[in-house]
Amino acid sequence: MNSSSTDPVISSISTSTDPVALLTSLKAVPEKAQLSQIVGLEQLGETGWSVLMEFLFEQREGLMVGSLPNLAAGKVYQILYRAESPACANFLQTHFPHGIVPLRSQTNIDYSPLQKLLAQQDFQAADKLTLEKMCELAGAAAMQRNWIYFTEVEQFPAIDLQTLNALWLVHSEGKFGFSVQREIWLSAGKNWIKLWSKIGWKNGNTWTRYPQEFTWDLTAPKGHLPLSNQLRGVRMISALLAHPAWTQP
Repeated sequence: MNSSSTDPVISSISTSTDPVALLTSLKAVPEKAQLSQIVGLEQLGETGWSVLMEFLFEQREGLMVGSLPNLAAGKVYQILYRAESPACANFLQTHFPHGIVPLRSQTNIDYSPLQKLLAQQDFQAADKLTLEKMCELAGAAAMQRNWIYFTEVEQFPAIDLQTLNALWLVHSEGKFGFSVQREIWLSAGKNWIKLWSKIGWKNGNTWTRYPQEFTWDLTAPKGHLPLSNQLRGVRMISALLAHPAWTQP
């Protein structure tokens, strides 16, 4: 189905007040169109929130067995998370107390603070915390120096990297994450110069200056975030993008 603003199903959101019809319309379209409809439902206030809660509740069973939520579910969670509504807050606390992404960790690291920042779309703070969590993965020495050797990245548990990636992916409508950067890197023939340009880390011969020249919202180029300690050269990100985590289920 066409996901443009002229689509009759999408256009009907602004005039329909029947929650059942709205939910049926939302579930009937592909994910890309769902993202557009979700924005329209947010604008309806309480009526739209009730539809979004029902939509997200239907995702709950799959999440309980560890499956990754789709991007539409991630968008819905973000809207309900920031809604100034006791009903939405109670719904999330009851059914998604730990967020929407399963926070798996082989090393018992708590990723819930990162999930909260990403749900709030505070990408700059989330980027900083991502580095802190990766240093935590690497151990006490990395935490003290606040950066990571490429040899430490090679020892990271796949589960933890997959969790970090899933958090960025789900809370950015699929725009940010290590797997996104890896896909761009591979499509560029593993050419680092092309990668830097495509993801906005370099303009010609000039590196993007941290933090003021980076884009901390969804208008950024695809793969722009997280920064992955990029100022310390190519070996660290090379180890990250070549990690077995991206080829394991």
